[in-house]
Amino acid sequence: MSQVLPPEVPPELWRPARSMMQRFARPIEAFLSIQAASGILLLIAAGIALLWANSPWRESYHALWHLPVRFGLATFQFEQSLHFVVNEGLMVIFFFVVGLEVRRELYEGELSDPRRAALPAAAALGGMLAPAIIYLAVNAGGPGHSGWGVPMATDIAFAVGVIVLLGKRVPAAVRVLLLALAIIDDIGAIVVIAIFYSAGVSGYWLLLALAGVFLAVALRGLGVRQPWAYVPPGIVVWAGFLGSGVHPSIAGVMLGLLTPVRAWFGASGFLIATERALGRFRARVETNHGHHDLLEPLEAIAKARREAVPPVVRLEAALHPWVAYGILPIFALANAGVDLSELDLSAAGANSVLIGVILGLVLGKPIGILAACFLSVKLGIAAMPRGMTYGHIGLVGLVAGIGFTMAIFIASLAFPEPGMLGVAKLGVLGASGIAGVIGLLFGRALLQEPPRELAGIHAHEAERSTEH
Repeated sequence: MSQVLPPEVPPELWRPARSMMQRFARPIEAFLSIQAASGILLLIAAGIALLWANSPWRESYHALWHLPVRFGLATFQFEQSLHFVVNEGLMVIFFFVVGLEVRRELYEGELSDPRRAALPAAAALGGMLAPAIIYLAVNAGGPGHSGWGVPMATDIAFAVGVIVLLGKRVPAAVRVLLLALAIIDDIGAIVVIAIFYSAGVSGYWLLLALAGVFLAVALRGLGVRQPWAYVPPGIVVWAGFLGSGVHPSIAGVMLGLLTPVRAWFGASGFLIATERALGRFRARVETNHGHHDLLEPLEAIAKARREAVPPVVRLEAALHPWVAYGILPIFALANAGVDLSELDLSAAGANSVLIGVILGLVLGKPIGILAACFLSVKLGIAAMPRGMTYGHIGLVGLVAGIGFTMAIFIASLAFPEPGMLGVAKLGVLGASGIAGVIGLLFGRALLQEPPRELAGIHAHEAERSTEH
């Protein structure tokens, strides 16, 4: 039986429509393939929000996020604002992805080896403590003291964006340190939110959340692998935390940490199962079986493909684009719109909050990260990766001062009153911009390419050492 390759397009395709779609899709695909595209989208969304909130159409900006969202089932009725849906609903998916990243890193990533995790752990701890201490020193005894958690957070999308702008001159160890630090930083921010920025805990609702967790664990123990099966327990956990007074973002993290981290089939199992299914598929094609008979081997191939990688990896890969290119820009659009005309910096504590946030992020982050890394290396707790200098760590500390997403999120929890919240957001936006520019300039100076003559000498010396 001669083998004929299938056509490149399905038989029902209307070719003019396909051509038009590709013409528009190619630029979009090229844009989304660029690293740190999420940071670019965040910047655009934040800029739109700021312009909109300070334009003649500012009322429409605020009206949009106060639109009521309603849905009900039988006697149950739910009604909240669109802003609530974004911050308390969509952001739970963001925190779920954070939980997936933490779970994967703890199992097989940089955090799985205590020796490799020591340096980023020390850097993250220093990068959280120093900003909080600086903020509290500026706001000691003032009305804005509750915002000490705001400058503790790092925005990984913007930070990675700055590193990407510096090009291939950035050592791989610097990128690894920044990513590991950001993950540990996220863990610290989640702990801070759970302990210090949650309302009084209701035992009844907390029991409901724990019941949802138990149901998710039971499904995992029964071998249920379909992600949709965990949506109802996830809703129960979310509702329980929301009613208990613990911020529902914790529900997302908890479910992420419960996600299975080991593959069922794995790479070798995928090959064996696929080869067997292809054998059955080939036999049925050669004996002219109907299309319906081909479904069984195709389903076996689909199952092997799905289970070739762990669920934690599969879910992270599936959700990360939606979070990076959808949820986070929407969050920025909903929360970065600070109406500057309504800010009263003469109000009690306003200046202190603004200064505390800016100093905490711009100065506290690099000082804390550098000091913690230096101490941990000197004490023998951690080791400097090969090719990394304290200048590189200083660069990581500077870009870690970009606190956008998580910092604004914590500010919304720390300051329920609009006036002080607007000041805190302004501090976060200003500090993130300053930290990004300083980090980019410092990085360009630190990572300057050597002159061609000097580069030739280094290359010649390296070649000679290789020969010997």
